[in-house]
Amino acid sequence: MADEATFEKPVTVALTGASGAQYGLRLIDCLVAARHQVLVLISKAAQMVIATETDVSLPSNPERLSEALKERSGAAPGQIRCFGREDWMAPVASGSGAPSAMVICPCSTGTLSAVATGASNNLIERAADVALKERRQLILVPRETPFSAIHLEHMLTLTRMGAVILPAAPGFYHRPQTLDDMIDFIVARILNQLGIAHTLMPRWGEAT
Repeated sequence: MADEATFEKPVTVALTGASGAQYGLRLIDCLVAARHQVLVLISKAAQMVIATETDVSLPSNPERLSEALKERSGAAPGQIRCFGREDWMAPVASGSGAPSAMVICPCSTGTLSAVATGASNNLIERAADVALKERRQLILVPRETPFSAIHLEHMLTLTRMGAVILPAAPGFYHRPQTLDDMIDFIVARILNQLGIAHTLMPRWGEAT
């Protein structure tokens, strides 16, 4: 049986109430396959989006959610840990917790605003605040169109703080044949930012 010491560095993945739940779910699967421990935060709005956009049914209870994601992704025991909206004892809630890169995928414009202004009203916002103050890697994947001036200003604010804004805007130069190919385009870009090797698609200039 695997224990936490056998996993690669932890990555926090938060899913919020923007369209594009498939990106976040696929990212979790890829991180599990790469042997990383995954700390998962799912907002109430994200639960609704997942039920609307996918055939995946996920419970809201953190323990049951961890088990459901484990079964879905084939994770080892302890590889996926889920936390509730107000679980202030979660390691991601404090700078003294174990260091972890964080990806908010998808990132709603409401979450974008909260993170940019340091609201910290729930665990997702607090975890992002911790990532920023501790100078840890923070990647936000907004899925909105068009962007208002407010959205753009918040993105610029976060970029200046050191976060990476990675919009869910798939490219087509790899000639995607399926919806999964388009999802993998964005997930591959996230993994590239995290420095995690993958085979989802070749890098630009590599042979296909």
